[in-house]
Amino acid sequence: MRKIILGSTMAGLLFFAACKDASIKMDASGSFEAEETIVSSELSGKIISLKVEEGDLLAKDSVIGTIDARNLALQKEQVEASINALGQKTADPGPSIQLLQNQLAVQQSQLNNLLQERSRIENLLKADAATSKQLDDMNAQVETTTKMMNVTKQQINVQKNNIATQNRSILSEADPLRKRAAQLQDMEQRADIVNPVTGTVTTKYAEEGEVTAAAKPLYKIADLTYLQLRAYVSGTQLSQIKIGQLVKVFIDDGEKKYKEYAGNIIWIADKAEFTPKTIQTKEERVNLVYAIKVKVKNDGFLKIGMYGEAKF
Repeated sequence: MRKIILGSTMAGLLFFAACKDASIKMDASGSFEAEETIVSSELSGKIISLKVEEGDLLAKDSVIGTIDARNLALQKEQVEASINALGQKTADPGPSIQLLQNQLAVQQSQLNNLLQERSRIENLLKADAATSKQLDDMNAQVETTTKMMNVTKQQINVQKNNIATQNRSILSEADPLRKRAAQLQDMEQRADIVNPVTGTVTTKYAEEGEVTAAAKPLYKIADLTYLQLRAYVSGTQLSQIKIGQLVKVFIDDGEKKYKEYAGNIIWIADKAEFTPKTIQTKEERVNLVYAIKVKVKNDGFLKIGMYGEAKF
């Protein structure tokens, strides 16, 4: 009889210990989530390499893959060739201007001879050895030669201006081409897939050898160091909580036990929403609830999507 009583007492204690954790009354419940980043390529093309697998821990700014950018390199070479070809389209003013300058030099020589001849006639006229008509004829030749020289000088200036204008029009195409080459160079450098944040790869969407498009997801990464319990509270509970408040967070640890974590409230919704079907608040279901987020340090046992509860 004593053994039966002792056995019954031990069984009762064990049952009480097993149910102790399960008797904790929770204030809010929800599921864990993390700030996930979807990483995409900035270019369209074939995936040359993609060194990520689900579960990999990646460092921020690490290069984990490459997109085929040979087409961009060819486009840049084509633009650079067009820039170099502009120099061949420009006109060289040298030969035509040199011809006019030679003509001007001949005219200058003729004018110098005429001036000397006019001076000789003027001296002869003073000695009554020449006539006034000879001097008038010589003055007319000097004037004609001078006008011809002025016309030649104008032709030289016009030729210089025309060729300079023509060359400026051709060379003005170089700046847009250089900017296009710089743009292609920048795009070519973006062929490397750079991981933007430190975290763990949660989902992989693409494989090496596939053809991807710009902004098409390649993989999803999340920092699992801390997770957030997104839970829901009723309007009557709002006055009991505040940003930064420390709370206790529980997850299932076996059938009738809880595992406890320390957390703090980092966000409280400013608008109410209808009660989610899968969420139960502290009270019976109410029409509207408020979402909150509780930040919890992850010891490795917390998973995205896992169910959790909070006690204020």
